[in-house]
Parts: sequence; structure tokens; C-alpha cells
Amino acid sequence: MAKIISFANQKGGVGKTTSAINIAAAIGLKGKKTLLLDCDPQGNASSGVGIRRNRIGATTYDILIGRARAEDAIIKTEYKNLSVLPSSMPLAAAELELADLEDRAFRLKNALESVKNDYDYIFIDCPPSLGMLTINALTASDGVIVPMQCEYFSLEGLTQILSTVKQVKRLYNSDLSLTGILITMHNGRLNLSVQVLDELKKHYADKLFSTPISRNVRLSEAPSFGMPIQYYDKYSKGSSAYDDVAAELLERT
Repeated sequence: MAKIISFANQKGGVGKTTSAINIAAAIGLKGKKTLLLDCDPQGNASSGVGIRRNRIGATTYDILIGRARAEDAIIKTEYKNLSVLPSSMPLAAAELELADLEDRAFRLKNALESVKNDYDYIFIDCPPSLGMLTINALTASDGVIVPMQCEYFSLEGLTQILSTVKQVKRLYNSDLSLTGILITMHNGRLNLSVQVLDELKKHYADKLFSTPISRNVRLSEAPSFGMPIQYYDKYSKGSSAYDDVAAELLERT
């Protein structure tokens, strides 16, 4: 049965989708059958693994509103052991459509029941918000990874997302836990980065992934080619860093 892990942070532009794509690809390369579920209406996780819009039939939106089964929406990518359940803009309407449903927080969890045994890992890329889509993802998950930059406002954002995790754990999913905090876009030469990292080590030492993801041009380029970094430039620093994080994740889970 799959381990289900969400990538969540209500702050946009923190490398959340990049991390979901590249960790999913790295885990696939390590021999684990992996599903990347795109739960963000922007659909960047889908395009980031080479899924063109004209290939997309059913999406996350369709499985949330009960119009399709998860297995009918999944697309195999050209990358080893990696499939994707794509997203598209109509998913933005799901927040409103789910609002009046009694089981609104459990729609994704229930939809994934039929495919959980087909994968070793299911990674969910959440939207940059703490609305019903993220609640659904967290309710369906065993754990959550919080990607964050070494900035002051990121510390405040971390408090918010951890509060949401605690709330979901209390109301909907008692098995939910914090899998880890992943530092992204790191620059070790900046005093602020060093200070924020020191602060995180004080309070979350056991949850911090030991390898931070540094700013890297090749990492920024890869999504525009629809390729995870391991396939775009496997010798880059970004590829090496995500491989290390994936290895640590396998140890933790």
C-alpha cells in the first residue's frame, strides 16, 4: 500500500511544485512505483513532467466531484516508475462545489482507495493556499513535507501550515504527521539564510531534511522542458541534492 505524502505551503514561489516533481522522479529512479497527483489548478506539476494539455482527459477535478475514477485519470510519463494524475484550471471551481457536501474533506481520500495498492508512493502537489483542496490532500495523506525558503516571513508561514496540519489531524486524519521541512532556494552566503536555518534547527532539528536545495539555474530551466532535473541534467547540483533528499525520505518512511 502506498505511502501518501503531500507537499504543502500556503506561500507561493517556495519551490513546492519543483520539489514534488523532482522527489517523485528520484524515488521512481530508486525503483519505487510512484504517482504524482497534481492538486493545484495551475497544473504545473503536470506540465513539469511533460504532460501536454491535449493528452489530458480526466483530471483531479473529475475525481473530486465523482465524475471519474482515479485509475481512469492517471497517465504514465516517459520517466521511470512515474505516473501522474493531472490537473487543469476547472479544479479552481472545486473549492465552491465541494463546500456543501458532507464528505467534502474526504473526497480525495476516498477516490484514492482504488489505486493505493498500485504504488509505493503517492505524492500530492497542493495549491499555495489552505483551502478545501489542501484539506483534502492532507486528509488523504500519511505525511506532509513543507518546502520553505530561509526568509523571515517563511517562519511565520511555517507556523500557519503546521497549525493547519494539527487541525486536520484533530478533525479528519489522526494518522497525519509532519514528514519533514525542506529548505529550498538556499544561499549559504546570506546572513539571513544562516539565521533562519539556525532558528529552524533549534525548534525542528529532527524534522529538517539534512540537504538544503540551493538556488540552481538548471533546476529553474528543467520545468520548461517538461523534465525532472534528474533527466534534464543528472550531473547538476540540483539533481544531486534532490537525490539526497529522496534517499533520506526513503529512510524516514
